[in-house]
Amino acid sequence: MAKKKLTELSDADLLKRLDEVSEDLFNLRFQNATGQLTNVQRLGEVRKDKARVLTELRMREIAAAEALEEEVAS
Repeated sequence: MAKKKLTELSDADLLKRLDEVSEDLFNLRFQNATGQLTNVQRLGEVRKDKARVLTELRMREIAAAEALEEEVAS
């Protein structure tokens, strides 16, 4: 299955993706601490993936708050 863009995912799918990326990051950090990690670049990639997911969730949160504010102001 091809990866969808984060903007195309639903909120529930984004939260699921966040859980997956967080678990992956934890495992990579654990492997790095124990000296088992062979591809250290993967840490940076996963960290950036997590930041992208969090950014998309925050953008949606802000958009929802602005829409609610406009609705109340009307």
